[in-house]
Amino acid sequence: MTDQDPAYSPKHYRTPDGAPADIVIFTITSTEKPTTKKSLPLRRLEILLIQRKKWPFEGHWALPGGFSSPEESIYACALRELQEETGVESVHLEYFNEYSEPGRDPRGWMISHAFYALVKEDALAARRAADDAADVRLFSVEEALDMKLAFDHRQIIQDALIHIRRSMLTTTIAKEFLPAEFTLSELYQVIQTVVPDFEEKNFIRKVTSTQSRKGIVEAVQEVDGSPKMSNRYSQRSAQLYRFTDEEPTLSIYG
Repeated sequence: MTDQDPAYSPKHYRTPDGAPADIVIFTITSTEKPTTKKSLPLRRLEILLIQRKKWPFEGHWALPGGFSSPEESIYACALRELQEETGVESVHLEYFNEYSEPGRDPRGWMISHAFYALVKEDALAARRAADDAADVRLFSVEEALDMKLAFDHRQIIQDALIHIRRSMLTTTIAKEFLPAEFTLSELYQVIQTVVPDFEEKNFIRKVTSTQSRKGIVEAVQEVDGSPKMSNRYSQRSAQLYRFTDEEPTLSIYG
């Protein structure tokens, strides 16, 4: 008994010329406001782009990524490319779509698999261009979408934005952009940075009290059991919170 049908031959089938992984690397940058009063910093959602050094699209800005090898999965390829481009490993990396439109790559039939990664700003401080890139830089989402990008990377960024904005409102991925302990004002600002039209007047009550969200965050206490407070971004001290291991269970029917 054989493991292969003798009538089968790969010569009968056309296979892709490559299976690259493209990664939309999101970060939130912070800039202190020019004021003497304590206040939350200015935050901006940004994307890491590389400037291509070689054909095709030489000189154009593009998403980081690369070709997978037969010895690795597409996900492993994305992890490897992410580590090579940023030097970070333990980050939120999520697959969201594939791109196979004919003619998307002048090198041939390329089926690209797209991921998005959420990386803290300080983890990208030491970024540098890889050997196959002329430059590497952070751009605001708006700047990136206004640029003439390589391949179909503008479409990939647009799709990634839809996914990250949906996840920001239905999961706890906000923690990827926050310190371990944070105020609810910081959490609210991070959500608004990713989802600009988000507005919730009863945010604190809903996050800490609403049944579907209760247990996702918890108030941090000092060793003696008293509330742990912070006045880093405000004149008055505010309660610090942290995310638990709970994930929200939301339903369109409940």
